[in-house]
Amino acid sequence: MRTLLEAAARLRHVVARRAGLSEVELAALERLSHGPVGPGALARHLDVTSAAATGIVDRLSRRGHLDRVPDETDRRRTQLHITDSATAEVQRHLAPMFAGLARLDAGLSPDERAVVERYLRGALECIEVVVADPAPDKGDRGGADDG
Repeated sequence: MRTLLEAAARLRHVVARRAGLSEVELAALERLSHGPVGPGALARHLDVTSAAATGIVDRLSRRGHLDRVPDETDRRRTQLHITDSATAEVQRHLAPMFAGLARLDAGLSPDERAVVERYLRGALECIEVVVADPAPDKGDRGGADDG
């Protein structure tokens, strides 16, 4: 599992570099690929200040990777939408991985797929515990032996 997580981190770095993006810009596009959000929600998702998020949004907008669209319910607010060209750009870099994953999935029986899915859902829950919990006290070394 550790190797898979490390590979995923390298994947983001490589895809960002190949697409001419920063890793945080790619993370923004990944979030927007799930649906539009406002700039404030994007800042919270990326764990950056609103000023930093504005810079990220401006750079992505200049490159044609996102559109600012007035919110349908509150015209004072803006929603950020990923563009088709941004989606195509990222998918172009990820296509070999998607093809390999499809082949891997096709080789699994329904029973094997169920076991893999159960394991991955459990692993995801374990990761989300760390992400959701506040940071431990700085004095807490996670059980490290001081003596």
